[in-house]
Amino acid sequence: MQTDTTSKLWELIKDIKFGMFTAHHANGHLHSRPMTTLNRDEKGGVLWFFMSKSGEPLLDVTSAPEVNVAYSDPGRDAYVSVSGTARVVNDPAMKNALWNSLYQAWFPGGVGDPDLALIAVTINHAEYWDVKKNKATKIFEMAKAAVTGTPPKMGEHAQVRMR
Repeated sequence: MQTDTTSKLWELIKDIKFGMFTAHHANGHLHSRPMTTLNRDEKGGVLWFFMSKSGEPLLDVTSAPEVNVAYSDPGRDAYVSVSGTARVVNDPAMKNALWNSLYQAWFPGGVGDPDLALIAVTINHAEYWDVKKNKATKIFEMAKAAVTGTPPKMGEHAQVRMR
């Protein structure tokens, strides 16, 4: 069952084409890469991605599956941070369901490309910020906060626990 905050989370994610996918690299550093989120609606609290089986991102998530995906839409003043657990999923039907011909540029063999890996990120926790105010109102709120010493009310902020 979806809560209002879960629905809002998916509403914000669906229009942002790329997320910054952050994983632990073998050298201990966090590495972020722009990745296309394949699903535009809630599919069991999971974000789906295609990755190359021969690439570093896949090595990163198989050795340390805890990841973060950050979304940003500055034009709408909408921001989302998702923490979850990544895993490789061997599901040809799901690959077909999520496939788009645009991905052919990275996987020339299509949905059957032997280098194509399907990654599921099960969302554990997410947080979003949705600033619905126009620029003049935001400036006023910030000025008021500077004078009163109270934090500005800039929009909607919520945390979503999925697991």
